[in-house]
Amino acid sequence: MPSPLVAVMRANCPSGLSIVENAPLSRYTRFEVGGPARILADAATEHALIEILRAIREGGEPHTVMGGGTNLVASDQGYDGVVLRYTNPALEFAGTTVNVAAGAVLQDLVDASIAHGLKGLETMTGIPGWVGGAVYGNAGAYGHSIHERIRSVRLLNAENGLIGEIGNSACEFAYRESIFKRRKNWIVLSATLQLESSDADKLRTAAAAILKIRNEKYPPTMRCAGSIFKNLLWSDLSEAVRAQVPASVVREGKIPSAYFLEQAGAKGLARGGVRVADYHANLIYNQGSGTAYEVRELIADLKQRVRRQFGLELEEEVQYV
Repeated sequence: MPSPLVAVMRANCPSGLSIVENAPLSRYTRFEVGGPARILADAATEHALIEILRAIREGGEPHTVMGGGTNLVASDQGYDGVVLRYTNPALEFAGTTVNVAAGAVLQDLVDASIAHGLKGLETMTGIPGWVGGAVYGNAGAYGHSIHERIRSVRLLNAENGLIGEIGNSACEFAYRESIFKRRKNWIVLSATLQLESSDADKLRTAAAAILKIRNEKYPPTMRCAGSIFKNLLWSDLSEAVRAQVPASVVREGKIPSAYFLEQAGAKGLARGGVRVADYHANLIYNQGSGTAYEVRELIADLKQRVRRQFGLELEEEVQYV
């Protein structure tokens, strides 16, 4: 029997809303782990998103928001509530400015900007996921992050249904951080980015070289979330820890977490069907039969090893549901 929320939404279903009951989250996350969400609701328009959130508030339903699921570890027990996704993929270019909806695939944004001869996102080629998640986690690579190009972000406050827009500084971007990680009730709707005119062929060549490297490290078919832990800022480390780090390891003011993990013997470690790559200590992947429990157990083990050896507390890039 459908839940009261499903019955209400199907009776008053706005255009652009899709509802699936008992949706296995393993199908919607790159790790391919996770039990069923009682309700998975995809809203392709702002109106549909506002309406489903209104029904959620009125029904007192627990809910959480996800994007492309590429940086997410979903519980083996699933989620006893509504998992909500905003799936609008719209892209709109105006000169060197682009307005992109949160449901757009990040790679589609990168490819489109290159095709328009616009520089600023090519270093993000190959990063999986949707634009909303990229804004949420301030995604980036090769010394650049998406916040460098964001002019403003349009958002929906899930608590009251109000839409607002904030500028770059109000987003409180930092390394793999933003205000959206702390204000869980704020849902990213779209972002306006400022890019630069450039030669499309040169951008395409640069992106192809980056993609080749990324695919060798993180094959597209690998069940993983990319790097598990954030890199560490040199400025945040104690003198005692700095003294243990070779100068050649420091890159753009950061020390890769992989360095500390490798010293702690992380490569090749496994828990059940989940394993640390033999060639990259900051890469955990599902060999095919892994579970969310095993992912979390392995992450906890790695953190403990680094804590014990270096006195450092590694912080995950992945999020949990």
